Amino acid sequence: MEQSSSISWPLMVNNVEREDLDILIEYLKQDDPKLTHGPKVREFEEAWSKWLGVKYSVMLNSGSSANDLTMLALKYLKGGGEVIVPPLTWVSDISSVVRAGFKPVFIDIEMNSLAIDSTKLEEKINADTKAIFLTHILGINGLNQEIIDIATEHNIPIIEDVCESHGSTFNGKKCGSFGWASNFSFYYAHHMTTIEGGIVSTNDENLYELIRMLRSHGLVREIKDSERKKIEQLNYPDLNPEFIFKYAAHNMRPTELQGLLGLSQLKRLDSNNKKRTNNFSYFLKNLNPNKYYTDLKLQGSSNYAFIVISKSDKREASKKIEFELEKNGIEFRRGLSGGGNQLRQPYIRNYIDKIDLSQFPVVEHIHFNSWYIGNYPELEKKKIDTLVEILNNI
Repeated sequence: MEQSSSISWPLMVNNVEREDLDILIEYLKQDDPKLTHGPKVREFEEAWSKWLGVKYSVMLNSGSSANDLTMLALKYLKGGGEVIVPPLTWVSDISSVVRAGFKPVFIDIEMNSLAIDSTKLEEKINADTKAIFLTHILGINGLNQEIIDIATEHNIPIIEDVCESHGSTFNGKKCGSFGWASNFSFYYAHHMTTIEGGIVSTNDENLYELIRMLRSHGLVREIKDSERKKIEQLNYPDLNPEFIFKYAAHNMRPTELQGLLGLSQLKRLDSNNKKRTNNFSYFLKNLNPNKYYTDLKLQGSSNYAFIVISKSDKREASKKIEFELEKNGIEFRRGLSGGGNQLRQPYIRNYIDKIDLSQFPVVEHIHFNSWYIGNYPELEKKKIDTLVEILNNI
């Protein structure tokens, strides 16, 4: 289809608004503003926990750090073994698994949720399975009752990657409140942002205290419960109680400015999510179902980006779609989250000897024949109509 001019559609727009910047400026005008993590970070952690519906949250410097510390905590608490993962996810999910010494066990995804195919889950579980690491892709809820029931039956914790799905729900309850732990990213183009930043949320007090320590060099002084902290300090009478490093950990602390931004952005999160989700529903409703998969799992979704999945598996058809998008100034990413199938990435060859890609037909189709396109709250319907017209006429 010939278009007369580019419609200039960036992948994402910076969602830090003027009111956010003004809050930061006013804070910095103080005579001696605290900049490293402190009261504002704690205030945001409490506000986030309340919004999500969990007891505890620990803010970090990135969503990738949230993955790393969750896996490190799992290793300290449960020892080594296997972690079930999807092949469609961000690299930091898989890299956090292998860096913590776990073996990643991949399960193909299902098309309508783009998450782990629950019908294949039971066969992958064994005595070495230490967790199910589930990713909610681009705002679509990846949970179902079968996954929860299997995890419960085998006493295996679910870890939720909700980095792209703030506000998505399952059975009316927010994703990120089901698992033993949940990890969120506040990267600048996500549903809400602290520019860089992330958070681990949980209802498990032991995990909460451990993540607090791991965030700050493994220091015992980071334990929040005073009695628990005192007991730990008494275990090491030869050490300065302020400098007891119980774990070989990291510095993954956020700043007060990130806490401030989080508090400001959280006020708009629900309303912005509604706009994004309405945009995506409108987009799918008008997309040609003969050419594209439109039967995606929308119940409980909180869309992050428009998902385009061609029904054709011919590479020439995909190249034509990409050509038309580029010609019309529409930025996109092929393969959806993380660029598609993580099993095709060079890093994974260091951890898995033999990879049979024929066992992963759904993610293989996604890898070559899908794209995501930016969706943001201020997007106008006439622009969505133009995008639909371009795609439907290819």
